[in-house]
Amino acid sequence: MSEIRERGEIRVVPAGEGESLWQPVPANGHIEVLMAPDLVRMASRFAFGTQTVPPGCHIREHSHDRVEEMIFVLGGTGRAVLDGENVRMEPGTAIYLGLNRRHMFVNEGSEDLRLAWLVLPNGLEDFFRGIGRPRIAGEPDPTPFPRPADVLEIERRTVFAAQPADQRQP
Repeated sequence: MSEIRERGEIRVVPAGEGESLWQPVPANGHIEVLMAPDLVRMASRFAFGTQTVPPGCHIREHSHDRVEEMIFVLGGTGRAVLDGENVRMEPGTAIYLGLNRRHMFVNEGSEDLRLAWLVLPNGLEDFFRGIGRPRIAGEPDPTPFPRPADVLEIERRTVFAAQPADQRQP
């Protein structure tokens, strides 16, 4: 006799309908949280979404001491700085980042750098919610705004390792 197993959930997020948040400097742009444990019941807790980084902006150097991260380039071009080594980013590039690997993403192109991100276990979505501002798809970009004064505390309680003393700049 076969064992009946519980069936998992299904969640579909139509294009442009994910939770979207404007991001502060230096990344600017916006993120979308598409999947996370607070949005759908899941056996393996992960978070998945997208990030758009405008030309001339960057995601500052950081590392994660509690999560593994996957980045996939959807559009645009740029440069990843992985433990100090430069790697070209273009559509189709996939990057896996294990624990405590320093990384930064720089948009050096003339159009938005569009990334898909996955972290396991989840937590990155909570960071984005803590530093971002709600966004409605299609609304104009806001004036660049600073990170919150307590950004280091937000990082500590989510998925980031301590800031390196010798943090690299683009």
